[in-house]
Amino acid sequence: MKISLDKVGKRYQSNWLFRNISFHFESGNRYALLGANGSGKSTLLRLIAGMQHANTGTISYEHRQKPLAAENVYAHISYCAPGMDLIEEMSLTEFLHFHFTFKQPKKGFDIETIIAASGLGPARHKFIHEYSSGMKQRVKLAQAFFSDTPVLLLDEPCTNLDTQGVALYQQWLDNYSAGQLVVIASNDEREYSGAQRTISVQDYHSP
Repeated sequence: MKISLDKVGKRYQSNWLFRNISFHFESGNRYALLGANGSGKSTLLRLIAGMQHANTGTISYEHRQKPLAAENVYAHISYCAPGMDLIEEMSLTEFLHFHFTFKQPKKGFDIETIIAASGLGPARHKFIHEYSSGMKQRVKLAQAFFSDTPVLLLDEPCTNLDTQGVALYQQWLDNYSAGQLVVIASNDEREYSGAQRTISVQDYHSP
């Protein structure tokens, strides 16, 4: 998978968040989008995911050396962000069954092994609205990491995690993202360990 940004810019009303970002992301590499809070990291990640549109420039996608239409990108991307919604009226088991009707799990994993890997087995039948914020973050990470997609996009992935949760995230990142195109939006070095390339969004702020 290859994602190409050509002079991409985003503004809200008359205020530019960033401008003229040109960059290529390719499978098998881990990238980090860096910057202080409010610098535009999360917005840029949503643009890459096709969730928002740029005001200037273009974003193009290539899968197996063939162009991929933007409206079809969602099927090839796994995404995790603090603000993403879970269906909290479902139990963990129900939610994962629902999620994996849209995407296939990684080879060697099924609902049972994903729940076991997340450490949430004792709470598997509880409604997600009963979970703590850290438990909900584990659910968000699990649905992203264990989906069989070529692209993994992570926005501040250690949000609300305790020390054990951070260690689990780092283990998943090392063990289960090989070969994927991984982009991590963060200002915390624990979250983007091993990134081959970094992009400072603040370098593209308008004067």
